[in-house]
Amino acid sequence: MSRLTLDTNIWLSAALFGGTPARLVERALAGEVEIFISDDILAEFSRVIRRPKFDLTPERIAEAEAYVRRCAKRVEPKIKLSVVEADPDDNIILECAVESGSEKVITHDDDLLRMKHFRGIQNMKVHEFLRGPGVER
Repeated sequence: MSRLTLDTNIWLSAALFGGTPARLVERALAGEVEIFISDDILAEFSRVIRRPKFDLTPERIAEAEAYVRRCAKRVEPKIKLSVVEADPDDNIILECAVESGSEKVITHDDDLLRMKHFRGIQNMKVHEFLRGPGVER
C-alpha cells in the first residue's frame, strides 16, 4: 500500500473543489492508500481555508477540517528541515513525509516538483500518481 503525504493545496482542492485530489483522498478512505499529515500541515490548512477569498461559513470550515482529519493519519515529525530555500513553508511537507515513511509527496507546488526527489521520496502531481503502474484509472 502506498504511503503518501499531501501538500496543503492538494488538501484544499480535495476538501473544497473535489476533482482529482478528492479521488485520491477517497482512495485513503477506502483503505487503498495511506495518507499522512502533521499538526503543522493541519495548522497551515486551517489558516489558508479561513482566507476571505474562499468565503466559507464557520460550519463549512469545520466540515473541511474534519474531512482532512478523517482521511489522514497524524504523525509528529521529530526533525526540522531547511531544504526548500525558495519557499521555507514547504519544509513541513517534507518533514511529514520523512517521519511517516511516505514514498511520495503529492503536490502541485513548483518548488517541490523541481526537487523531484528528497531522501528517496518522489514528489509528483496527483494525476501522475493516479495514472501510475498498478493504479486503476
